[in-house]
Amino acid sequence: MKNTFFFCCLIVFLSCQQNPKQQSSQQPENEKYVIDREAYQNQLYGFWLGQCIANWTGLVTEMDKIGNIGEIKTGKFYTRTDWGQPDQPSIWGEGVPSELSATIDFVFRDTTEIWGSDDDTDIEYMYQHLLYTNQTSILTAEQIREGWMKHIMAEEENYLWVSNQRAFDLMQQGILPPATGNPANNEHYEMIDAQLTTEIFGLFAPGRPDIALKMAHLPIQTTARQESESISNFYVYMYSSASIVDKEISLKEQIKWMSEQARTVLPDTTYPAKMFDYTKKLYQSGIPWEQTRDSIYERYQVQQKDGYDITSKDLYCNGCFAAGINFAASLVSLFYGEGDIKETIKIGTLTGWDSDNPTATWGGLLGFMLGKEGVENAFGRKFSNRYNIHRTRQNFPNDGVDTFEHMASTGILIIDRVVTEELRGTIDIENNSWHFPVLQ
Repeated sequence: MKNTFFFCCLIVFLSCQQNPKQQSSQQPENEKYVIDREAYQNQLYGFWLGQCIANWTGLVTEMDKIGNIGEIKTGKFYTRTDWGQPDQPSIWGEGVPSELSATIDFVFRDTTEIWGSDDDTDIEYMYQHLLYTNQTSILTAEQIREGWMKHIMAEEENYLWVSNQRAFDLMQQGILPPATGNPANNEHYEMIDAQLTTEIFGLFAPGRPDIALKMAHLPIQTTARQESESISNFYVYMYSSASIVDKEISLKEQIKWMSEQARTVLPDTTYPAKMFDYTKKLYQSGIPWEQTRDSIYERYQVQQKDGYDITSKDLYCNGCFAAGINFAASLVSLFYGEGDIKETIKIGTLTGWDSDNPTATWGGLLGFMLGKEGVENAFGRKFSNRYNIHRTRQNFPNDGVDTFEHMASTGILIIDRVVTEELRGTIDIENNSWHFPVLQ
């Protein structure tokens, strides 16, 4: 209640200090963004819903197919004909298919059930909570460490992997970010972790990827460096640009524009940039997505082209958790999904490797673009609006049970602060909208 009261007072104060309508008359329309807060809240609901659907669907095939290099061999990759067919065991499944679904299919939670958190959603939930409770737009190293120490279990199963786990171990020793992601301290800095924990910062700075990247910088460097950091920046940029894409063009064209904008944060000489260009070229050639995925596997894990040398490092499961190969896999579902949330999740689920990560990433992005009703219409059904963060984390209010409505409204209050503090904008109370300058 105190935080809500604070933001209400802030909004009223800003409204009195500068009338957005007056500001509008002083600036050309193309020099500022005007975003409807109510519509954006609906989109944030769609983000959480789309991410949960995609996350839990992708978990069915997580690590089922990683190729045939090294000790672990998983046979031929899935194809579109495997959708609806029996799920095969993952690399750690001990011969048993996923307990989520006997077949490769969508995983839903209906209105009487509750979505459980997973590592593709829970750290983002935690970062949103930390921004809100600390009443800040930019988290400090101390705030990040305190949040991790409070909300992540130290002894029990804590649903952390590779770089996240190493960063958490370092935090328990008193080491602060960004040192927790420094290659000198964290040997797993090349892994996937930052990709799946920081995309949400793009939504906190709508249409301003420069500010989104500023907000996400320390959270990303908590676990990532070099190429894995660049890949995480790509996702944050995609999420931020979703607010200003031309809604008059098709979702396919929107995705194309957004991905091309985000491509600018990938240094041309690095393997993520070359992965993007290679995957896009294959997509544009018109070959099936399965052929593109197989070509990616051959090029990057067998031949180790473009500086992607994970295979030579002889890692467990040939680096199946690595940032690079999962980035390339995510691009397959992004390009070939062409803005269709169901098709994007299907392809992501079947592509291979850490399949719940790309699905959650694009399910969240497309869910945001569609909004709550758009997601429901795409699947032709209603879903649960409840979320249990305590499945994987701890020490949150209400025994960890939250709702997408409340999660979305919390996001709006965070953006209110970002608009006024970071974007040099204002909040129009009368029209319930944000007004802020475009990136100059």
